[in-house]
Amino acid sequence: GQTDLTSPQDIQVYIVNTNFTLRWNYTGNDTNVTFSAEYRWFEYFETNETEWKTEWKELPGCQNVTRTECDFSSAITKYYDKHHVRIRAERREELSPWSSIFEMIPYFIAQIGPPGVELQSTNGVIKIKLSPPEANQVRKMWIADLRFKYNLVIWENSSNPEVRSQSIFPTDTIDDLAPDTTYCLKVQATLPLDFQEGLFSPIRCVKTTRKVNDLLCATNVRILALNMKFHLHWKNQYKQRVSYNVQYLIGYLKKLHGDYSMKWLNVPGCENITDTQCSFSSIITTTSGFYYLRVQAMSEYNKSCLSNEVKVDPLTTNEIGPPDVKVDISNVLLHIQISPPGGPECEVMRDHYDLSYRVLYWKNSSNNNEEEVKMKEIKQTIATVSDLTPSTLYCVKAQAFSEAYNKSSDYSKVECIKTPGDKTLPLIILATFVTALIAVLLVATPLVFGLYQIYNKIKYVFFPSCQPPLNIESFGGQVFSSLYLSTTDEPIENCSIIEAITEEVNQIDFKDYKHSKQSSRDSGTYSNDSDTSGSKASEETLEKEIV
Repeated sequence: GQTDLTSPQDIQVYIVNTNFTLRWNYTGNDTNVTFSAEYRWFEYFETNETEWKTEWKELPGCQNVTRTECDFSSAITKYYDKHHVRIRAERREELSPWSSIFEMIPYFIAQIGPPGVELQSTNGVIKIKLSPPEANQVRKMWIADLRFKYNLVIWENSSNPEVRSQSIFPTDTIDDLAPDTTYCLKVQATLPLDFQEGLFSPIRCVKTTRKVNDLLCATNVRILALNMKFHLHWKNQYKQRVSYNVQYLIGYLKKLHGDYSMKWLNVPGCENITDTQCSFSSIITTTSGFYYLRVQAMSEYNKSCLSNEVKVDPLTTNEIGPPDVKVDISNVLLHIQISPPGGPECEVMRDHYDLSYRVLYWKNSSNNNEEEVKMKEIKQTIATVSDLTPSTLYCVKAQAFSEAYNKSSDYSKVECIKTPGDKTLPLIILATFVTALIAVLLVATPLVFGLYQIYNKIKYVFFPSCQPPLNIESFGGQVFSSLYLSTTDEPIENCSIIEAITEEVNQIDFKDYKHSKQSSRDSGTYSNDSDTSGSKASEETLEKEIV
């Protein structure tokens, strides 16, 4: 069982599309050595999450080969399953040990093959038509041809060529070329979502022709778009009567492999017109796709000419217009109200651009001094500014911008408003007046109260409100109204005496009264020696009244 044969080394599998090649190195010095390979694959069952592997089998196309490579494309059909490959050296009955196992999942190590390329040089341009890498093949590694994108590399066939690269569609036109010049090019297919780049096609060279300058054709075709309102403009260099049709093509049709020349449509409202501009906003039904436009010029002799095509990517081509600004003052705040570009009915501007606003405001003084311009960036359509100076003219303007699309509008018209006067001085005056009023009230109230009390005392003494009854006004021969102040040092309140008499008059007998009178005479308060008869008369009168 012993052998001198060594095992092959550096096992590698190269895959281009569905073409599989096994390569290895052999370091032995043996002659008449052949090589044979085996393979097996693994199947994964998602239902029970198990993996099943087959037994080792001979690898078709790699049995008893004399070179250090072999093609086994016919053996592999499961491009997403795991495979093992091994190889050994053989010489008659002698067998080397198996090499190390090479493990692979074909799809992940496969390379994209070169696309097919067809060229045509006409009227100063090169028309190119591509076919996908696995065109006309039954078995395909790359199932969806529409996922392919193509990169073109082109250069002038000269000693110091300038190489340029650009993306192209399966059917496309290469312009901006010098006439009567040979250009060479190559094309590569890619799958950007899978981060895979294919092999370049073989280099092809073609010579350009001179471009025929047809005066009938519309020139300088360009697009002007503002706030999702799209207009196509062009120039007319034809001196005779000419009419125009504006035509458009939905962009995804150019991604298809095939002829799309019959799929151009006329823009409604832009048919048989003589003007050199037309609105095509009506055909922009979605912002996620793109469009191509061209102008067909027609003479009165039914001759026609097609202009160059222009691409319209709505959100990229469109420009953002300035917003509208309104300002207002309330209390100590400046309120700024912003209306989005395009007005409230233009939802595309708000929903797709994710607009922000740059607000500039400054004091507009009349002394020609430069005032500092302040800026605020906001996402909302409402902003406020505080710390305002009274009786000052403030001016505001705003700009809309989109960071996602790196676009910004012009600034809006300047709006100015004057802040109200300073309210501090009136408040101080009012506070001073209220304080003074309170102080006056605090001082005047006790003074008025005191004066009122003095007034009451004076009135009480000199102008009493209560008068003695008529029957005692002349009691004792004197007028009681004039006797409130006694001639003695001790004043006697006449009203108290009268009140006592009136309250207890029914309980006092006549003798008590005479005793009281006698006491009064002794004290000298009501004495009158010169008129004894008058006193007696008064006594008699009083007795009669009491009885």
